[in-house]
Amino acid sequence: MSFRKITDLFGVLVGVFVALVSFSACSKDDDGGPGKSNDYYFKATFNGKAFDFTHTAKFQGGGNDGRWEHIVLGGYEAKFPTDGSQLPPSYDIELWRVGGNIGVGKYESALEKEMISRYAIQTNNGTLLYNTLQDGDNFILNIESISDKGIRGTFGGTIRNYAGAAIEVKDGSFNLPYDELVNP
Repeated sequence: MSFRKITDLFGVLVGVFVALVSFSACSKDDDGGPGKSNDYYFKATFNGKAFDFTHTAKFQGGGNDGRWEHIVLGGYEAKFPTDGSQLPPSYDIELWRVGGNIGVGKYESALEKEMISRYAIQTNNGTLLYNTLQDGDNFILNIESISDKGIRGTFGGTIRNYAGAAIEVKDGSFNLPYDELVNP
């Protein structure tokens, strides 16, 4: 093979390499859809202390005819232990509207018969559970967007344990993909 053919072949290979690098650098940016777990969150303050429940967090739900009749948002404060120790505290919000449609809007536990907010703390003596008891307290869920891609919004209100001890939930916010675990 002559020197000229070798340099021509080398030039073609360099050109192909540059073209491949250029095309891959110009690829479409990620639209923030499912899979970018660093963009997702599920957090609030409980009695003034900040909590992040974005570990093993998930939004799921379903319904008929393209409607959202049931939704659940849930997550844990930390990753699951691998040493057999207790599970970390968990928090979830659940809303049912069988035959209806859960869309963008404001939902209040005082008005919704099938809405609950639960905070569960595992202890050596069992689970300490706080939730939206029907005793005049109100819990508000604001859904800013909901689709088969995910859900985003805010929440806050009062949750209590069965002994009556209250937790004020404030500055709650979430952005979770649909049916995909975040930080498993």
